[in-house]
Amino acid sequence: MATKLFVGNLPWSVTDEQLNELFGQAGTVVSVMVIKHKFTGRSKGFGFVEMENEQVAQDAITKFNGYEMDGRKLIVNEARPLVPRDPNAVQA
Repeated sequence: MATKLFVGNLPWSVTDEQLNELFGQAGTVVSVMVIKHKFTGRSKGFGFVEMENEQVAQDAITKFNGYEMDGRKLIVNEARPLVPRDPNAVQA
């Protein structure tokens, strides 16, 4: 079963293709998504990489957490499940 990883502190210029190529060094990549601002299309500095299985995902975490990419140290860990938010809730 595929395991999704959170990748933070990405360079603003990184593309899905670059991230796919990088994480492909650790094993089979199922999918890659760099999160972009909906109006500017510029990276928000984080994304998600889905790896083939848990072992490959752990290898990627070990290999790329703290890895320097374009002068920025990546933060890589297992993604947490998406928690639905109440659109009517007041944010502090």
